[in-house]
Amino acid sequence: MSSNNHLALITKTTALIAAGDIVGAESALSELADTDGDNALLVVLDQLAPKDILAVMREYDDSKASVVNMLVTPEQFARAMVLEKQYKDLTHTHLRNMVNAVVFRDDADPVEFLTAIGDLEGGSEAMANYFAEKWSRVEAFARTGSFDAVEDYGPTLTDDELLASGYVQPRVDLDEVADRDWMQMAWLLRYECRDLFIETLLVLRAKARAFDLGLEEDDGVPAEEDDGKFETSETDRGKATPVARDSDEESAI
Repeated sequence: MSSNNHLALITKTTALIAAGDIVGAESALSELADTDGDNALLVVLDQLAPKDILAVMREYDDSKASVVNMLVTPEQFARAMVLEKQYKDLTHTHLRNMVNAVVFRDDADPVEFLTAIGDLEGGSEAMANYFAEKWSRVEAFARTGSFDAVEDYGPTLTDDELLASGYVQPRVDLDEVADRDWMQMAWLLRYECRDLFIETLLVLRAKARAFDLGLEEDDGVPAEEDDGKFETSETDRGKATPVARDSDEESAI
């Protein structure tokens, strides 16, 4: 496929996403992979804005395979993932589904994805959002090295103790927690990407403190004020994904 055709496809895909036609955009990208091969799609993905890749990926549907989720590189994925906070997804369901679908895909090395996420500003915040619903369980895992629910209760490690705990040996084997979900993610972070694990937990603690103070989790804005984020009730029903604004994208990278 010529570069002019690539440019035309990028323009078409961007326009479809802007119009909320995520299915159409993914269909156009899938057609490219079918006709020109996976490498052609990777070239196009590298030229698409991260916010547009994110718009396609976060509509993940586990009933069908997404060519973007199957082929996106760790670096492309990381650049898109740090923008996810611009969607007001209060339970972070879209985020967890999207991350699990890509990081734990059959041909991937999850650590490569986690390393790429950790290399970007905003990476630890994105991971903290991923674990938001499991914060107390991750804290307990940091303290005990176990996911046994009976050990969820106990004194939280201080920040200094957390930093000092980085190089303890695993209490459970990875095979025991290979759920392709948050437990496997937490294990990989703690024992394979220790710095990102510690940074993520520190961000989770900061978010928890902000929540206790009644502040918006991201930036200290009181929760009742309009923070300009997107409501996702429509996207939760699969209707449309609003497109992030360019100014937000620049500030989030």
